[in-house]
Amino acid sequence: MSGDFDAPELPEVSQESLNLAPGRGASAITVRLRHAIETGVYADGDQLPPERQLATAFNAARSTIRKALNQLEDSGLVVRRVGSGTYVNYSGPLSEPGADIADLISPLQLIDARLAIEPYVARLAALHATGRDLESIENVLARLDETRDDKVAFSRLDSEFHQLLARCSRNPLLLHLYLQINEVRTHAQWAAMREAILEPAQIDAYNAQHRAIFDAVRQRDPQAAAELIRSHLDKAHKDLMGAESI
Repeated sequence: MSGDFDAPELPEVSQESLNLAPGRGASAITVRLRHAIETGVYADGDQLPPERQLATAFNAARSTIRKALNQLEDSGLVVRRVGSGTYVNYSGPLSEPGADIADLISPLQLIDARLAIEPYVARLAALHATGRDLESIENVLARLDETRDDKVAFSRLDSEFHQLLARCSRNPLLLHLYLQINEVRTHAQWAAMREAILEPAQIDAYNAQHRAIFDAVRQRDPQAAAELIRSHLDKAHKDLMGAESI
């Protein structure tokens, strides 16, 4: 390749390679390039062909191609670097504004993520919880004891219990991650799991585990707190698997 574009040789662009119908307006070209990016024809970090090559492929003026690329940049799908070119900035559905992670993962996958995070959260909570923190957790535990026959209240207070542990870690990033976890737990698919799992005996068992975790935190035993919350989440994982097999 010669001229003013100094970059590695790129594959020729054609309507066939984009798997799209013809169209020469800026909006139509934007749609076609967006589809090519979202379906992986151009992957995250790939450099798009130069404007003149796109103009030839789409049988459009370079000014029209420039408008289309501007629209892609405005939507965050590409980054334009002066003197270098246009690069894809798209790593999948979660990179889109407003994407809902709860639509993309299962309850079992969320438990797996919690198993990766919460044992360390519990360890930090045992080291850093203040007296006021412990009072707040104990208050939630007292309210949890009254939820044996109320699945909705149990789910809400269970989330609050674990969120308070994350707050006790004194690590803002871990707290932020747990707030995201709680946001996923409000999704509709969790209502179905709640109905399938949370019988009174199960709620009693979960609350006994909550109390044991709290006791380990209060006794400043980080290892016990981590092991107990791992057992707690292992039980949740098994219960979810049982519910999904019904």
